Amino acid sequence: METLIKVDLSAAPTKHDVIHNRWHPDIPIVSWVKPGAEFRVECIDWTGGQIKNDDSAQDIHVVDLTKVHYLSGPIGVEGAEPGDLLAVDILDVGVLPASAWGFTGIFAKENGGGFLTEHYPDARKACWNFSGIYANSRHIPGVEFAGIMHPGLIG
Repeated sequence: METLIKVDLSAAPTKHDVIHNRWHPDIPIVSWVKPGAEFRVECIDWTGGQIKNDDSAQDIHVVDLTKVHYLSGPIGVEGAEPGDLLAVDILDVGVLPASAWGFTGIFAKENGGGFLTEHYPDARKACWNFSGIYANSRHIPGVEFAGIMHPGLIG
């Protein structure tokens, strides 16, 4: 299967010409597909790599929430016109071999907070390793669950 968009996880999101963080008609299409085509798209995590696979929650504490929600694309569909409704089937979601992990973060109250900031005012993080359909964490020993990642924002 053809990979339309490849990313370099060691580079900042702003160094990619196929990554953006908003939908806007002035963002140029980076690749075109025919209707019904199957293809692969590589993506970076929503924080643009600000969160690290380590044992400190300092990155959660200081995450810059003005530089998030990174998107790969846009991808154009041949024959589609502005305003057309497109149906997209996601056939698989997987990890990049160099980044087979994810995280759960509780944001610090002074950096946006979360749902239970009165109970959890400080930043906290658990990193999860993906192995097939299962996720486990060194930060929460003994816990394993079917935890496949999700594709995030699509539009």
